[in-house]
Amino acid sequence: MRCGSVALPRPGGNAKVAPRSFVGLLLASLSGPCLLAGCDAPTPSAAPALASAEPAAPTADAIRAITMNVDAARIRAADAEPGNWLAHGRRYDEQRFSPLAQIDRSNVAKLGLAWSFDTEVGRGHEATPIVVDGVLFVSLPWSVVKALDARTGAVLWSFDPKVPPAWARNACCDVVNRGVAVWKGRVYVGTLDGRLVALDAGTGAVVWEQNTIDRDKPYTITGAPRVVKDKVLIGNGGAEYGVRGYVTAYDAATGAQVWRFYTVPGDPSQPFENPALEAAAKTWHGRWWEGGGGGTAWDSMAYDPELDLLYVGTGNGSPWSRKLRSPGGGDNLYLSSILALRPDTGELVWYYQTTPGDNWDYTAVQQIILADLDWNGAPRKVLMQAPKNGFFYVLDRATGELLSAEKFVRVNWASSVDKKTGRPVEMPEGNYDEQPRWVLPSANGGHLWHPMSYDPETKLVYIPVLELSMLYALDPAFEHVKGAWNLGLDLKNYPALLAAHASEMPAAWGELKAWDPVHQKAVWSVKHPGSFNGGVLSTAGGLVFQGTSDGRFAAYAADSGAKLWEITTHIGIVAPPISYSVDGKQYVSVLAGWGGGGVIEGNDAGISAASRYENQGHLFTFALGATAKLPDVPQRKLEIVDPLPDLGLPPEAADRGSALFQRYCLMCHGVLAIGAGVNPDLRYASAETHANFDSIVLGGVRAHKGMASFADLLSADDVRSIHAYVIQRARETRAENREVHP
Repeated sequence: MRCGSVALPRPGGNAKVAPRSFVGLLLASLSGPCLLAGCDAPTPSAAPALASAEPAAPTADAIRAITMNVDAARIRAADAEPGNWLAHGRRYDEQRFSPLAQIDRSNVAKLGLAWSFDTEVGRGHEATPIVVDGVLFVSLPWSVVKALDARTGAVLWSFDPKVPPAWARNACCDVVNRGVAVWKGRVYVGTLDGRLVALDAGTGAVVWEQNTIDRDKPYTITGAPRVVKDKVLIGNGGAEYGVRGYVTAYDAATGAQVWRFYTVPGDPSQPFENPALEAAAKTWHGRWWEGGGGGTAWDSMAYDPELDLLYVGTGNGSPWSRKLRSPGGGDNLYLSSILALRPDTGELVWYYQTTPGDNWDYTAVQQIILADLDWNGAPRKVLMQAPKNGFFYVLDRATGELLSAEKFVRVNWASSVDKKTGRPVEMPEGNYDEQPRWVLPSANGGHLWHPMSYDPETKLVYIPVLELSMLYALDPAFEHVKGAWNLGLDLKNYPALLAAHASEMPAAWGELKAWDPVHQKAVWSVKHPGSFNGGVLSTAGGLVFQGTSDGRFAAYAADSGAKLWEITTHIGIVAPPISYSVDGKQYVSVLAGWGGGGVIEGNDAGISAASRYENQGHLFTFALGATAKLPDVPQRKLEIVDPLPDLGLPPEAADRGSALFQRYCLMCHGVLAIGAGVNPDLRYASAETHANFDSIVLGGVRAHKGMASFADLLSADDVRSIHAYVIQRARETRAENREVHP
């Protein structure tokens, strides 16, 4: 069983132009540095749509007072104040279930817009708002934080950490932020450039700020902090670039570091930080530490106060290919694992590795839910996770014992999970060492970061499912390049590989799936046009809420999946909703803004709302009988410059440019230069962009928008070749459009 003791891991144990064509589905999870991206930089406060004659907004002193007693006792007793949403998953167990029932199946059709807030940022919006007694705290792209009146959306204060826009180049998956934490009169946020900041809850003024990273390395923070026992917990991202992951605890009052747990071992010639890492080093081979190793803890955490255990999910290896990362094999602890830590010290109590020797970017950072289930006729304290690898896991959360693991999506890399060893039984279809393989799930997984929800009344878990495959192909000539993605995959030849294997690509779609964790089976599902859709909320009103990539927000019956209400926002939604109440009125609130991991490189191109409408970020809040007007979202106008510039280069220049584009640019501008509506689609670049191509890519003239210079990686000849490829793709797109619309 891969839940073994830390010091003694048990060997062998496992304690579109082509809108749904292969183009948008392939490099799932490849989203990163914004090569020509006109990335939106932080913007001033936006004016919300306000209702008239509302009560006076709370003062700074009042906000400070109502948040001063947000602590462990209050979060543990959250059901006693169902009108609030005090922590990231509402409670420490991260179930994302609201006990509010004013909005229910009988009246949900009367939902209307109560108010909306324009964030003025056209990037991915992923945050879970926190609501305390009528005040809503929310983080936005670029790690900006807003405090809003939860009744009206009026801005109470705003904090801009002024993340250097060029830092976006270090972000694998957009300039997103998934939320803040509120604790004892303060608001905590992690910034994209690796800082942890404590703010006065009443004013947004900085109380303390702590750098959490080596600033010479491409770390980022996009996850929400959690606060446990007066310690602020935060992880980081950056594995694709080559960093070593860790999670750190900081004193909530002072910002002083209390402990740090590294998720993979470092250089074995140096002392190991603790016995757990010394044991883990035996499961690695080669010189893994030179590439960092990966294992970043960039999202999920949960806490059990009774067991006093903090659960942390860890990420993929660096590079993705285990053959390149750890020649000679090995499980590579603690990649793609669930770790149970003591929150006072960071001591590892137990671990469970969902994907030993991860080879596909099958992270285990997906949401961890704690629940008490009736298991084989007896109550059992369990931990549940639907990680990327496609298996739904139920573990005993005290010991890490595997109770069950079954497929919740299509899986072809493993046939099953062995119940005795806890290890997946791998199949040849997943091995791409010798030849390209379409693998299910894709690198985005059967479930990505978008939160799922557990309803203790229906006893079902509602999962935002991705049914996607990916073509994996090893790069035998791989070399680590500082400042670039280091996956070990053959990106240079990706267009040719895709064309050669397109007929083999499995179908793709997205679903909202209701899953019975005890009987390990789907009870109902709702199929969506796009693959990437929003996180999930369930409520005591017998409802499940979810937004979609094509800009809809809907409520479903929790027991059957019947659609009971829907509204079209024209803005893609990836964030999870919350529900709260003020003055006896229940609200449902969700951020809308298309972007984030698995999206900005081109997935759902032609399907997402952002492919047809401007990607205007908003916070939408709904209530029964409300009649506010939805914002008028302009339609996109995409035109290919005529005439396209002639660079005077030979035809082979575009071929060379294609290889460079797939290596350095597709993460922001899409496979085959087909964008999904987040960053600029370069096929439709303006005459100005074409005229200034070199100065943008090499000179950094758009660094203030997040498009940093790539002079460290590309030469002038490289950039001209990339430009030639972009022009070629524009010509091809124009020809394709004329075929469709002669």
